[in-house]
Amino acid sequence: MPKISNRGSEMPASPIRKLVPYAEEAKERGTHVIHLNIGQPDIFTPEVALDAVRNLTDKVIEYSHSAGNETYRRKLASYYQSIGINVDHTELLITTGGSEALTFAFLSCLNPGDEVIIPEPFYANYNGFATSAGIKIVPVTSTIDNGFALPPVSDFEKLITSRTKGIVICNPNNPTGYLYSKSEMEEMRELVLKHDLFFFSDEVYREFCYDEHKHLSVMHLKGLEEHAVMFDSVSKRFSECGVRIGALVSKNKKLIETALKFGQARLSPPGLGQIVGEASLDTPLEYFTSVYKEYIQRRDFLVENLNKIPGVVCPMPKGAFYTMVKLPVDDSDKFCQWILSDFEFEGKTVMMAPGSGFYSTPGNGKNEVRIAYVLNREELANAIEVLRVALEAYPGRVSE
Repeated sequence: MPKISNRGSEMPASPIRKLVPYAEEAKERGTHVIHLNIGQPDIFTPEVALDAVRNLTDKVIEYSHSAGNETYRRKLASYYQSIGINVDHTELLITTGGSEALTFAFLSCLNPGDEVIIPEPFYANYNGFATSAGIKIVPVTSTIDNGFALPPVSDFEKLITSRTKGIVICNPNNPTGYLYSKSEMEEMRELVLKHDLFFFSDEVYREFCYDEHKHLSVMHLKGLEEHAVMFDSVSKRFSECGVRIGALVSKNKKLIETALKFGQARLSPPGLGQIVGEASLDTPLEYFTSVYKEYIQRRDFLVENLNKIPGVVCPMPKGAFYTMVKLPVDDSDKFCQWILSDFEFEGKTVMMAPGSGFYSTPGNGKNEVRIAYVLNREELANAIEVLRVALEAYPGRVSE
């Protein structure tokens, strides 16, 4: 019998989606499952984007340029210029979601066996991208005690070896909602220049920064023209996750040329998705104003009420629409399965993402979960009540 590849065997399953069978079984029993496990907003996609599909007159959906439609790239470059990121259309590639942007960057910049340092907890699928590229993630741990602030630069330097080729951040952060400050970003700039590293920055939640905090892009940092690599996506900004359109952005021309070769190998990014993405750039400002206010209200409601539950600790996120929550449980993986398979309250239960899936260090995140506040406040209120009662009933509850 032929064997599966080592790479295939090593590819991690999604820790966010591993509980899907338990959720499906709960639904079959008639239980209403409140999904706080995944970043799929219930916010409406902008009408200009939907109209672009409804009013499409093309007779053939053709391949685009492997870098993406030039009209879209030019328009996207203009958007970046409007927020102080000085790039032109030749310095970005349109990709199949932000995921492909990360994969192309890893394949273009790193050799098998190379290492990247990433603050943990981090987006779980980074593990999959790293495995695909044959590289190793080296975690530097941030903690809930200080709201998941960037660890000291000295913690990064201790981990740098001859194999280290880059640092990866997500800003604002998934899963913590942390927003890196100007001083933290400047410290990272000095570190990557000192050790001649790539600085990879996942910025798909750029628009979601709260309480007058400002987002500073890696592309805003001076002197990093050959080092800075930005990843972007329309999925969250315009609530259109299913169109699978992202972007890889860098002033490093050799990197863009190299990534384009990987783009040519997959032919082109999705045609309909590019039409939607390009049209979305004409979204009226009031759309973002409304969405911003809605997320602020959801965040404040969720954090305030979670912290009222005995033993629960929930920091206040500064951005994105996630928060890591500490629960009074022995094992969040077991708890997240139990609440789906063995518990319901008034016909409802909650699906969350276990915290351990966002850490590389064994044992970390064992009593944490990631919650995505992507549902309306009525559903959030239902979820909080279910969680409160579930924690009282859970056999593995620990003392405060």
